[in-house]
Amino acid sequence: MGDLEAIRVFLAVAEQRSFVAAARHLMMTPPSVTRTVGALEDRLGVQLLLRTTRQVSLTSAGAAYAARVGPLVDALTAAAEDLREGQGETSGLIRINAPMSMGQRILPEVIAQFRTLYPKVNVSLTLTDRLVDVVADEVDLAIRISGPPRDKLTIWRKLCPVRRVIVAAPRYLEAWGRPDSPEDLARHVCIAYDAQGGPEIWDFARGSMRRRARAGAELSANNGELIARMAENGEGIALLPRFIVEPALAEGRLVTLLEGWSLPELWLTLYYPPYERLPMRLATFSDFFETYATETRPV
Repeated sequence: MGDLEAIRVFLAVAEQRSFVAAARHLMMTPPSVTRTVGALEDRLGVQLLLRTTRQVSLTSAGAAYAARVGPLVDALTAAAEDLREGQGETSGLIRINAPMSMGQRILPEVIAQFRTLYPKVNVSLTLTDRLVDVVADEVDLAIRISGPPRDKLTIWRKLCPVRRVIVAAPRYLEAWGRPDSPEDLARHVCIAYDAQGGPEIWDFARGSMRRRARAGAELSANNGELIARMAENGEGIALLPRFIVEPALAEGRLVTLLEGWSLPELWLTLYYPPYERLPMRLATFSDFFETYATETRPV
């Protein structure tokens, strides 16, 4: 193994703080990762990593070396990807962050189909419901259901509106009655989506009429899947993207409410760091994902 690849292995161990995790990430065996880093240390004549039974950490020399060689490796990787893209080849790594529900329900099929068409593109996927900082968190592309970004430097691409519905379980409605208007929600348990566990305001419109309802007085959660499960269990009424509750609606575990009233639109959006030119692999994936979310399996 050449020095460049050995350095990549060392950087992976430093990032993962584990030989086993680095081996999994690099699709190598742990002994080969250990031997590669050991050989690099022998060639440099300095210890780069401290090994303990609990974790792996950088020595001061290792930290200084990683700080020097990390940007060089990134630059070489980018240069190789630019060269391949210049020849019309879509390849390289895409680091994607997505919401938990969308990541679990939609992205496995998206990524499988995309990598069938573009097998030289590697994907690193993380899931979180918080709005990530695509620059600080080193994300190439973030998928969100949201409004415009607050960070004006972030590139923002609107794909399509996301359909939302008010839902409840039949057994909840049997116990508490069916609301006929937004005003009726004041008598019900409305489950709020809020990262801080606080209340949420639902805005309704029908023609010129505007109504508001307050959710979260009794129940709130920061994950759509969890809210959907609570609604299915008869804990209350929920406002959720339709793609999350589609199976429960089809099977009768949930029913829609207040169909004559509309809610403010949320958009399926893509966020990117402030690239001067969007890399081909990101542009290709973005177009593929937009087609999937708007035509193949509309959200």
